[in-house]
Amino acid sequence: RTTSGAEPESARARGARSERGERREGERGAAAIRCVAYNNHSNRLAVSRTDGTVEIYNLSANYFQEKFFPGHESRATEALCWAEGQRLFSAGLNGEIIEYDLQALKIKYAMDAFGGPIWSMAASPSGSQLLIGCEDGSVKLFQITPDKIQFERNFDRQKSRILSLSWHPSGTHIAAGSIDYISVFDVKSGSAVRKMIVDRQYMGVSKRKCIVWGVAFLSDGTIISVDSAGKVQFWDSATGTLVKSHLIANADVQSIAVANQEDSFVVGTAEGTVFHFQLVPVTSNSSEKQWVRTKPFQHHTHDVRTVAHSPTSLISGGTDTHLVIRPLMEKLEVKNYDAALRKITFPHVSFHSQPLQRVSLPRLECNGSILDPENIICSCISPCGSWIAYSTASRFFLYRLNYEHDNISLKRVSKMPAFLRSALQILFSEDSTKLFVASNQGTLHIVQLSGGSFKHLHAFQPQSGTVEAMCLLAVSPDGNWLAASGTSAGVHLHCTVPAYNFPVTAMAIAPNTNNLVIAHSDQQVFEYSIPDKHYTDWSRTVQKHGFHHLWLQRDTPITHISFHPKRPMHILLHDAYMFCIIDKSLPLPNDKTLLYNPFPPTNESDVVQRRTAHAFKISKIYKPLLFMDLLDERTLVAVERPLDDIIAQLPPPIKKKKFGT
Repeated sequence: RTTSGAEPESARARGARSERGERREGERGAAAIRCVAYNNHSNRLAVSRTDGTVEIYNLSANYFQEKFFPGHESRATEALCWAEGQRLFSAGLNGEIIEYDLQALKIKYAMDAFGGPIWSMAASPSGSQLLIGCEDGSVKLFQITPDKIQFERNFDRQKSRILSLSWHPSGTHIAAGSIDYISVFDVKSGSAVRKMIVDRQYMGVSKRKCIVWGVAFLSDGTIISVDSAGKVQFWDSATGTLVKSHLIANADVQSIAVANQEDSFVVGTAEGTVFHFQLVPVTSNSSEKQWVRTKPFQHHTHDVRTVAHSPTSLISGGTDTHLVIRPLMEKLEVKNYDAALRKITFPHVSFHSQPLQRVSLPRLECNGSILDPENIICSCISPCGSWIAYSTASRFFLYRLNYEHDNISLKRVSKMPAFLRSALQILFSEDSTKLFVASNQGTLHIVQLSGGSFKHLHAFQPQSGTVEAMCLLAVSPDGNWLAASGTSAGVHLHCTVPAYNFPVTAMAIAPNTNNLVIAHSDQQVFEYSIPDKHYTDWSRTVQKHGFHHLWLQRDTPITHISFHPKRPMHILLHDAYMFCIIDKSLPLPNDKTLLYNPFPPTNESDVVQRRTAHAFKISKIYKPLLFMDLLDERTLVAVERPLDDIIAQLPPPIKKKKFGT
């Protein structure tokens, strides 16, 4: 990010291109966060990243990432907002407005706004209108209809691009931030009724340009702006005069979000700092109030590109890929674990769901030409190593791998049926003869594989009137049972597992017993007997006894479950920061028991005592842990992604002058 007032579109476009170019093939790591949008009605947070991916977090379900939409290399999202309660829109530099289908987990439609690159977007307070700010200086108003959006009219065109927008809570006026000035528009007429020139002075030196990165329109007519001169400024929209100015950074202040009660707001800077402002009385007995900068937070190493303000927390994201949720202690009625700071870096969903198998093949490097400009939604390799499958948002790919006499070849299976497109999850059977595909329409397809061909065997249709996308699949080792879980909290087999209030994060079917082990976002783990159609005795004991309080206080969900082939009483599972073996033959720990001992054993008796103390054996050696599973009876494979490696590939942060240097 440049701080010299250079053209914003070139700086951002170069940043987006460099971030994509620096990520090596096969590298797993989240892209930078560009936008966040908080939905107060559903307590959900939408997050868009620089690769075009959009994620949705359920803050009521332990901050779990319950949905995601894959990106595309041609989409650079610059704005994200909720409208009409549960409708989500985005816009970006390709000039398109996109609405997302939150049930089928796909793009509902995309339409050109005919104003060039879109820099800003905001929904009206009623949620019935959508406003966008474009590269050509136009502000366009759209009416939100039940099925799509419909263009209504243009506002008075301005001389420079519209970089930020905000509605007055009454819906009668809007504020628009541009380069060097802020405009106020009358919504009914579309005319500009006020223009406020922003001071270019920065640390006593006049800058070439001052970019207004964000604006917020308050009920009393005050407009708060943040700009590239490092200032937070308060304006009287009725007179167009500057009321107060705060210089808070030596670099750009890039984002702003205001609480619904308008008693506090949060801003993010290019230095990685988040500042909290609160409206407080001038004196203890005074009814007059003033805005005061109360708390600075430094939880980011790079630019804070976007912020949001929920009723109980401050939310920020930026170039360092971290989504940071900092609770406001004064807003929390109960000081429980929800009061802890949360930093989310990696996805909560697994894109590769097949258990590991040892395959005796040389390293295969595929030409990048087989890859699609769309991001991959899910992928899978068959246990025999002869099939590779993956899906994008619009296409499904299946490859046959042949290895004979030290010669290796990869052949794509052609003429894949159209109904396999947009698969959200794919899974091979243990004998590699069947492929299970979950579509975004809620249908589960079973495909038989033979030689280099395929045959569609069956399709399980969703219940009448429902179109819930299935995001998780689990197949029994004998191939007789298939479990599927959607975006809600339910799990479906030949029957439906009893409903639970929190989403499913991982599940697997145990060999021999066909018991389904399910992990939920609140850290509860259930074991359900598929043949008997009820919870197992061990699961009932766990629910009666309860999990250890430290287990329930973990803030990252379980993302993978597996089993040891020779130890039927063991359940293997992991999240991003721990690997755990649950031994069902041992007693459960109570809250007074040491759940995890960070110190190495001192002698042989200590080793034996730890093994038999309680059911939970936890290791925190590998982190962040993206995947872990058994390769064979004695070999465990761990895939970790050190955060230092991700930070090292980012552009250098803004250099800060320290005292004495």
